[in-house]
Amino acid sequence: MGLISKPLLFILSLVFFFTNLTESATDYSTLVYKGCAKQTFQDPSGLYSQALSALFGSLVSQSTKTKFYKTTSGTGQTSITGIFQCRGDLSNNDCYNCVSKLPVLSDKLCGKTIASRVQLLGCYILYEVAGFSQISGMEMLYKTCGATNVAGSGFEERRDAALQMMENGVVSGHGFYTSSYESVYLLAQCQGDLGDSDCGDCVKSAVQRGQVECGSSISGQVYLHKCFISYSYYPNGVPRRQSSSSSGSSGSSGPGGPNTGKTVAIILGGAAGVGFVVICLMFARNLMKKRDDY
Repeated sequence: MGLISKPLLFILSLVFFFTNLTESATDYSTLVYKGCAKQTFQDPSGLYSQALSALFGSLVSQSTKTKFYKTTSGTGQTSITGIFQCRGDLSNNDCYNCVSKLPVLSDKLCGKTIASRVQLLGCYILYEVAGFSQISGMEMLYKTCGATNVAGSGFEERRDAALQMMENGVVSGHGFYTSSYESVYLLAQCQGDLGDSDCGDCVKSAVQRGQVECGSSISGQVYLHKCFISYSYYPNGVPRRQSSSSSGSSGSSGPGGPNTGKTVAIILGGAAGVGFVVICLMFARNLMKKRDDY
């Protein structure tokens, strides 16, 4: 019995480790892009730093209750306005876990700039010091297109019909939409304080940018200042994912992408299989030892 207990304990530890790894495989904290103002704020009195720290604290605390929040910290010329937003299909817990990473990332990626925006797969944070020049809500901040082209075979017609459906759906969904149409998987979201009409205009602009910029690419993501869209075409069916794992970077095989869960499952299955063989061998050895003793 003593011979079996040690390998069994080892295998149970492996199973526990890989189970935890599987549960954390869906990761919304993968960086999509960052935008940093060129100018840093001069802060000899520390007032900007205090205001920014208070702002981040307020945003993170609110992320346990809501998926969008806008507030201002500090007074006068040292006031800083900030926003966070989570994807509409995230739970409150996932939203908090995502947003809580953003203050450290913002400081690491941008430092003490007068404005910063950090976009993760599941959430983003934005702050601007008073007096920072505003940009158009339609300005494109980031775009990425799939490396595979699928010209012909009716793809562009399917994509355009799907995107038209998304333009309508994000308005009726009051700023968030996710669905699929003939193997084209869709996601769109507007900034939380944008009205339905302005949201529709923003998404329409993002769709037009995606059609032009990405052409016949199998997927595309376009981030404007006030909204973003994502579409991915899966002609052979969407890869199996863990629940609630679709993202603004659909089709990604990076951290948190659809391949992560599959890889972890393979590792877990392999570990369990090896463990079973080890236990059987040790059990057989124990039986042989007892037979020799007789």
